[in-house]
Amino acid sequence: MDDEGARRPLKVRDAGPMQSFARWLSKRNITPNQISVLSVVFALFAALCLLAINRSELLPAWAWLVLAAVSIQCRLLCNLFDGMVAVEGGKSTASGELFNDIPDRIADPLILVAAGYVIPSAEWGIAVSYIPPSFEWSVAAGWCAGLLAVMTAYVRVLAASIGAPVNFCGPMAKQHRMAIVTVACLVSTVETFWWNQGTVLLVALIVIVAGCVVTVARRSYAAYAYLEKNKGA
Repeated sequence: MDDEGARRPLKVRDAGPMQSFARWLSKRNITPNQISVLSVVFALFAALCLLAINRSELLPAWAWLVLAAVSIQCRLLCNLFDGMVAVEGGKSTASGELFNDIPDRIADPLILVAAGYVIPSAEWGIAVSYIPPSFEWSVAAGWCAGLLAVMTAYVRVLAASIGAPVNFCGPMAKQHRMAIVTVACLVSTVETFWWNQGTVLLVALIVIVAGCVVTVARRSYAAYAYLEKNKGA
């Protein structure tokens, strides 16, 4: 997958249990590319759980939200272990970079856009006539979050391709986006005690949109400054 110098810096990678499980995976007939593809499967399941909240009576809403949160974390674990198996396990492949990036570009929008469609009838919990129906807000926020998530990665990859350092800075890098959605899903299981259902996820999406805008700006400026200083005529 990633070269050591181009990997996202994560402290959890050095944790003993993570190292042990990565070694266990490395000894099995499992490739890093397969783990990367599995991350999309977990993201798709998380998206389906979110979409099922108001559309399926198979489980109560809180159960779908918990399943979505667990699936999102499983997606992140796949993102962690594919690189560990590739680098520490010595199973990197020539096509590893493709599998390292493309699945993430699919997984992020799947989760974020689905979150925007969760509660079509939710309100902000306050009766103010000039606030538009939250369905329009949430759908727009979901699509914006999904597109901007891809944009943050695009700027990072583009900058690296033209000679700037790989930059994983936030405030809304992948792990931050997924942490916010995970927490929002869990808080949403009890939000009906205070607000109408869907408010927490809507706020989370707006935070992600704002954070992604800042992240794109920071990464773009960092690449610009480096290139002008080191490669300018």
